[in-house]
Amino acid sequence: MLRAFVYYIQAIKISCTLEAMKDFWDSRYSDADYAYGEAPNEYLKQQLAKFTPGKILFPADGEGRNGVYAATQGWDVYSFDISKEGKKKATALAAKNKVAIKYDVCELAATKYKPASFDAMALIYAHFPADNKAAYHTLLNTYLRPGGIIIMEAFGREHIKYNSINEKAGGPKDVNMLYSIEEIRELFTGFDIIELEEAYMMVDEGKYHKALSNIIRFTGVKR
Repeated sequence: MLRAFVYYIQAIKISCTLEAMKDFWDSRYSDADYAYGEAPNEYLKQQLAKFTPGKILFPADGEGRNGVYAATQGWDVYSFDISKEGKKKATALAAKNKVAIKYDVCELAATKYKPASFDAMALIYAHFPADNKAAYHTLLNTYLRPGGIIIMEAFGREHIKYNSINEKAGGPKDVNMLYSIEEIRELFTGFDIIELEEAYMMVDEGKYHKALSNIIRFTGVKR
């Protein structure tokens, strides 16, 4: 009885958190300007150029700048995000660039992609609630085929210092939503590492990523 009650409370907590996140991102993406610009993430751009285009998944693709760029490079793009406003902007950006992407509005746990159905996955500042982070990455990893590529750029643990003094640094305020080199190794144990590095650098992406930042970059191949 007590266990059932605890699960019930946890379910309510997760639901409330998701609703708050949806409201936050819908509000941010409802502006006419693109929150993080229309240009793709530079690390994604560099890494995509090294691989043959195939079917790629973009979790938390927001306003679509990264998914749309991949589509212009010949990739078959599938994106999802919890924000309906994000999808509107992504659809408009795809039309502007004369490409098409498949974009679902849903939470990660509600995705219904087939296991091993993607050749690549790009996680660009896709930060998940701390309590669900490991489970979410486990699920996402199942969507990649053996030999599939993961490309990831995210804020590192020390970024919490930067966004506490400069709101333009962006990123989660919860340090447990951020990443470390060690955590990446643990989350992607079934991958061969092509590149894994931590950097301190200026990020300039739209009006919400424009400051000195602590960054983790990772590219790997699923075994």
